[in-house]
Amino acid sequence: MSASGADAAAEVRVLEARVTELEIKASFAEDLVDHLNAQVARQQEQIDALVREIAQLRKQVPEGRGDGAGSLRDELPPHY
Repeated sequence: MSASGADAAAEVRVLEARVTELEIKASFAEDLVDHLNAQVARQQEQIDALVREIAQLRKQVPEGRGDGAGSLRDELPPHY
């Protein structure tokens, strides 16, 4: 092989190594995106469940008592 032929072959090997490295990095990035997507989906499910729970709790609060303030006398048992 001539000097220029050897240089070309070496350049091809370098380019192949770079392409291989980029493919590996792309594969890891794709795996990370899939993992993060699954995590976001789980968090959205948790948020949805919490929103439903808050809505149910708000329905349980008696009208006019949403602020938590009220007379303690209203909370005494009837025998007092």
